[in-house]
Amino acid sequence: MTGRLAFVALTSRGADLARRLVSEFPGTEVHGLATRVDRADVTFTDTATHLRDLFTAGRPIVAICAAGIAVRALAPVLTDKTTEPPVVALSEDGRAVVPLLGGHRGGDALARRIADLLGTQAAITGAGESRFGVALDDPPAGWRLANPQNYKNFAARLLAGATVRLEGSAPWLAESALPFANDATLKITATECTDSGSADELIYHPAVLAVGVGCERGTDPAELGALVQETLAEAGLATAAIAGIYSLDLKADEPAVQALAAEFGVSARFFDAARLEAETPRLANPSDAVFREVGCHGVAEGAALAAAGPEARLLAAKRKSARATCAIAIAPVPIGTVGRGRGSLALVGLGPGDPAWRTPEAEVAVARASDLVGYGLYLDLLGRAAAGKTMHAYALGEEEVRVRAALDLAAEGRDVALVCSGDPGIYAMAALVFEMLEHGGCAEWRRPEIAVLPGISALQAAAARAGAPLGHDFCAISLSDLLTPWPVIERRLRAAAEGDFVVALYNPVSRQRRRQFEIAMEILRGHRTASTPVILARNLGREGETLRITDLDDIAAAQVDMLTVVLVGSSQTRRMARGDGGAWVYTPRGYAAKRATNAGEAAE
Repeated sequence: MTGRLAFVALTSRGADLARRLVSEFPGTEVHGLATRVDRADVTFTDTATHLRDLFTAGRPIVAICAAGIAVRALAPVLTDKTTEPPVVALSEDGRAVVPLLGGHRGGDALARRIADLLGTQAAITGAGESRFGVALDDPPAGWRLANPQNYKNFAARLLAGATVRLEGSAPWLAESALPFANDATLKITATECTDSGSADELIYHPAVLAVGVGCERGTDPAELGALVQETLAEAGLATAAIAGIYSLDLKADEPAVQALAAEFGVSARFFDAARLEAETPRLANPSDAVFREVGCHGVAEGAALAAAGPEARLLAAKRKSARATCAIAIAPVPIGTVGRGRGSLALVGLGPGDPAWRTPEAEVAVARASDLVGYGLYLDLLGRAAAGKTMHAYALGEEEVRVRAALDLAAEGRDVALVCSGDPGIYAMAALVFEMLEHGGCAEWRRPEIAVLPGISALQAAAARAGAPLGHDFCAISLSDLLTPWPVIERRLRAAAEGDFVVALYNPVSRQRRRQFEIAMEILRGHRTASTPVILARNLGREGETLRITDLDDIAAAQVDMLTVVLVGSSQTRRMARGDGGAWVYTPRGYAAKRATNAGEAAE
């Protein structure tokens, strides 16, 4: 089961049940119908639309409502049962737990866990699993069914009374209630070798093959892929039995290695030179030249053996192409998580703070992360999304310490989210990360995968609340002179004022810095009318949110603080009354002039 679990409640009683359960499922959320549920993490007004949105986004769902409501809501978007997320229906009293969809993609397991927590029985309706205690089309982790197209007829024959025999070692099958018989026509085979199976034979491949690789920097992925495919083919080994691609940690960011792992749908994992050097006694082709280059006597063979474990043996010793090497080892049992991953650093923008303003991409990154790094307040904004994560909280002003910690963690192979408010690329941490990558002097920092995930910035949030003040050209200027000399800031202010931009002012004042804001207002007043609209937006998307629209001549430093973003209109910015007594602010793009021109041409 992937994606962040959502408990969807339509009533206050259902929400109470959801809140009892979420503590057992770190990172989950309570979604509540706005008209009936208080204190939900996410609210909605249209149940069917909300369920469909969650489902199509791949989110597992526990719908605390009548099963029919979920069925009718999701029926129009059902497509492929092999990719759809699990959906479990749960009655308000907790007595009925029914996996509706995705039973073999985590739904049955989720239903059983909920039932165990509530002291009831999950209603598992899959015939094979109910009778034999095993789902043949959903093997456990570390196993893959090679011929799923034959499963349905095979299972039907078993349910009709046929017997089956087992060849190879597969404890999860041997310990099931399948009707085994030595003279059975039906057969189940567990093997690492290539076999396509048939209507009478299901083939299961255990993930026991460790593919070790090495390559020169910049090797063509096609070359490495061809070498591995040829090695597998010559040994008669199934690609579905590959547990992972393994190499030296220096190759963690090598595109050819990552492409190879993606080609086989497995992870790429890495070992340091000392760990690979420990495998030297078992190597078939130790190399002093390799030792002098990277500190171990064999990369491909060493990585394969290290991954497959102490009882492993080489099935394919080192093979070479022009720029790459490959070796394959086999383990006696499926290989679990060994070595370390490439690591990743996601620079996540949370937006102003309201979860509704958080992008799905940011939510996925936070859910995927093992470690969260950030200013303590920003981490607190994540709420339940941070549950189960290792937290690394830092004080305001410790930006470089924060970035260094995030890069160090990612270089260790962890999946890290560096959490920022607003957008990470706008007066936030993204620029500092790349600056430290360039000048930080740590080669290991460049190995992890790095992604910048945008968020809704403060200026966007303020503009949206006020109307459309950024409808024409605008700029953003920070008044903080901690990192930028004040003369530089003042020069930019004058240029923005003379250029007639709408100006967004970040960090307008602090306890020790107030005069700069007054100077900024004086500069802008020199190029604007006294009635130019100014928007003061504070704590948008958080508790204590305020939005005030006033005139340029009425602004003073006492009205703002570091939690306020100030939008000062251009000469074209307009204010118009709303029906509720408030006002909208917008900056026209020039369509009025275009309409006038078109009207004049029509009149001619």
